[in-house]
Amino acid sequence: MAWRGQLSKNLRELRILLCQSSASSSSTRTFIEKNYKDLKTLNPKLPILIRECSGIEPQLWARYDMGVERGVRLEGKDEGQISKALEELVKVGAALKA
Repeated sequence: MAWRGQLSKNLRELRILLCQSSASSSSTRTFIEKNYKDLKTLNPKLPILIRECSGIEPQLWARYDMGVERGVRLEGKDEGQISKALEELVKVGAALKA
């Protein structure tokens, strides 16, 4: 889980989009409840934006240097898969810097 501390080194911004009440966003809501505090503690200067909108499909967006963005759809993913998707976005950021 060392990658969690690397978010601010490889990302410029992290956005999480979800619906406040839909079943498709339930695991995303749970992921945020369990992981936000840890992610923010390890990356205090990284903007972690949580955007709620009724009826929206859950998504995870990472913004890198030079305005490059990558997104992942989270519908149907459990907490472990969401964590893995975030880890992959961090790896993309590391590769873009290399």
